[in-house]
Amino acid sequence: VTGAEPIMWGPSMIGFGQYAYRYASGHEGVWPRAAFSPRKAKLSLYGLQTHPDAGPLLDRLGPHTSGVDCVYATRLDRLDLAVLRELVALSWQVTAADAV
Repeated sequence: VTGAEPIMWGPSMIGFGQYAYRYASGHEGVWPRAAFSPRKAKLSLYGLQTHPDAGPLLDRLGPHTSGVDCVYATRLDRLDLAVLRELVALSWQVTAADAV
């Protein structure tokens, strides 16, 4: 979906592209524009909640739970992959202005 080459972020996260962020607190950093981590208990998907239109798509994604910046799924084969692609594309759009 992104067309970007995968990059390892630490020992277990695979990211695509990167963007710079800065919080109101002054904390800043660089983070992948889209990423996932195949953890033992659940697959962690990063960046899927960043776009304002993500909510209705998340409702259609399939069985998952959500954290602050993560969507957690126990089985990839139970997710709607077309919806997942849409969510990644929206994430890619919303981080485009800050891409580095």
